[in-house]
Parts: sequence; C-alpha cells; structure tokens
Amino acid sequence: MTDPTENESRSLSSLGRVALGLGLALQASEDFRDMDDTVEYAESAGVPMPDLMAPLASGMMVAAGLGIALWRLPRLATGAAATFLTVVTATMHDFWNADEDDASGERLAFFGNLAMLGGVLVFLREAYRSED
Repeated sequence: MTDPTENESRSLSSLGRVALGLGLALQASEDFRDMDDTVEYAESAGVPMPDLMAPLASGMMVAAGLGIALWRLPRLATGAAATFLTVVTATMHDFWNADEDDASGERLAFFGNLAMLGGVLVFLREAYRSED
C-alpha cells in the first residue's frame, strides 16, 4: 500500500518541476522576440561572439526548460539549466559592477536567477536520485 503523503509529495514535486521548467523555457523564449536587443545586451556584457552565443544560449535554455517540465533527459536538462544560470547570473547580472541606473534591474535579475538556480539544483539532485 502506498503512503498517501508520498503521493502528495510526488504530485507537488511534479507540479513544481513543470512550473519551473515552463517558466525557464518561456522566459528564455522571450529572448527570441527581440534577438537584436538580446545580442546587444550580451555584447555589452563582453560575451564573445554574441551573434552566435545569445541565440544558442537562449535556445539551450528553452530546450532545458522543456526537458525539466516534461522530465525528458533530466540529467542533461537540469545540468544545462544549472550551467546556464550559474554563468549568466554571475556574468550578465553583476549588479555590483553596474552603474547606478542599471544596478536595481541587474540586482533583481541576479536574485531571480539565483532563485531559479536553487530550484534547478533540487531537480538536478532528483534526476540523479531517480536514475541511480
């Protein structure tokens, strides 16, 4: 007999995973609405080859988010999302180096990404636990 609290925990975990994955995918898909601005922002942050890297990173995050939401290739999806969020958070949203006009927005983006990274790390652990 299955413990009812275990089923509730799995349901909440699945709901959280879908919400996180779709949130990541939809947020990254916004970059494609105005890729010129995305490339310009990447260039201003010193990203090498921004014309290539910006769409590649955004596409990777869309795929990773969908992988998390659908729980397909979960180790790859969560690992890609964790890598993306770690690199982008530290390099693109370095509010401590931003000028006064941009610091507030960069701080908000930094802490938002930090929160998403926390969720991704929980599911990264789950991906390794479920496939052991």
